[in-house]
Amino acid sequence: MKCGCCNQNPCTCGATEPAQADSADFVQSGPAPNEGYDKALALLRRVSTPDGFVASATERTNYRRVWGRDGVITGLAALLCEDTQLVSTFKQTLLTLASHQGPQGEIPSNVDKASGRVSYGGTTGRLDADLWFAIGCAEYWVASRDEKFLEEVVPVLKKVDFLLRAWEFNNRGLLFVPPAGDWADEYIQSGYVLYDQLLYLQAQRSLAALHQANGDSRKTVYHEQRARQLKTLIQANYWFQGVDEPPDAIYHEVLYRKGYESPHCHCRYWMPFFSPHGYGYRFDAFANVLVSLLDVADDSRRERVDRFISELVSGRPRLLPAFRPVIEPVDDDWERLQVTYSYTFRNQPYEYHNGGLWPMVTGFYVADLAARGKQDEAEQFSNGIHWANSLPLDEPWSFPEYVHGLNFTPGGTRQQAWSAAAAVIAHQAINGKPLFQVKGSDQ
Repeated sequence: MKCGCCNQNPCTCGATEPAQADSADFVQSGPAPNEGYDKALALLRRVSTPDGFVASATERTNYRRVWGRDGVITGLAALLCEDTQLVSTFKQTLLTLASHQGPQGEIPSNVDKASGRVSYGGTTGRLDADLWFAIGCAEYWVASRDEKFLEEVVPVLKKVDFLLRAWEFNNRGLLFVPPAGDWADEYIQSGYVLYDQLLYLQAQRSLAALHQANGDSRKTVYHEQRARQLKTLIQANYWFQGVDEPPDAIYHEVLYRKGYESPHCHCRYWMPFFSPHGYGYRFDAFANVLVSLLDVADDSRRERVDRFISELVSGRPRLLPAFRPVIEPVDDDWERLQVTYSYTFRNQPYEYHNGGLWPMVTGFYVADLAARGKQDEAEQFSNGIHWANSLPLDEPWSFPEYVHGLNFTPGGTRQQAWSAAAAVIAHQAINGKPLFQVKGSDQ
């Protein structure tokens, strides 16, 4: 079959991976959806502590901490299921993070209350912790109308906003993300990463909503304007529309032109990042889901991405990979990937971020599909999440971090909070609940 992008068979642009003999006949048979949902809720209660949500119910020290990114995603699931205990834990998650804010406005990557250790990142800071924190505060406020909480977090969020503006560096609207600066902390993207810009957009909407609740009309208008500017920048710079009349909001015309003229697949999904060295071209599933879920994409581009995903999962579990194509030892990027890790190398082909299949990312896709009325597709991917969560890894229902992208075995740390959160998000989305309550004036 010819690739829909480069029109070659075999594909020469990296859009299509060769079919694997053992995956072509894959049949996904998993537990009943209600069982998957109940098991997920039980795990969320197990990771609920007086200090907030920890990342896993295992005894691995690094995961028995309150994480900024993981805690907010788990908290979004808590808000959707309206469980009083879990919603209270989400509030405490946000307050724990706020109480350990760094001097420049850094929200911790994670907090270990038992040892008193606070981390703002490893080799570089985790920029998306600040972004998820702002989003989480606004979502909790909309659900709770907790005035005391609002009073506590507004000063914290002002410092967050100041730091985020500083991370633009050149004051042109987009955040510059260092290597290892977000959730894909052992992958090879950096620069103007689409995933982070989308969270930055939703953070601006969130800050506008919180300042409006606080009676600050000037700040409300300011953040609404910033959100509109970011949306325009994202639409112009991460989907190539042509070089004869490029969009007015092009960040750098030479980079844009070079990216457009490259042989890589750029007509079927949003580009993952660009930097002074040029554009990245691998499919970033999380970013491509968020760009639709946050109402940046139009229906035509949504349908193109849906088609690409449909081809990607054909004959495979209904789960999204973190990134594709997979980086293999023969590829130019392999050497750089192989040295990008903190403790041990985890990105072997089809593992972790290098083509591993993630229930957490898939949960956001289900929320997007359901919001667009694609109920059948949403249920298929929701079932994929339950199937993955039920896989055994030292115990039944392991809730693994990811699933191997080729042999479909569970991988990473088990009993992952955000794998359980994905099942809850998917279930509630299919039943009509939107993931994000905060909407912007740009939507």
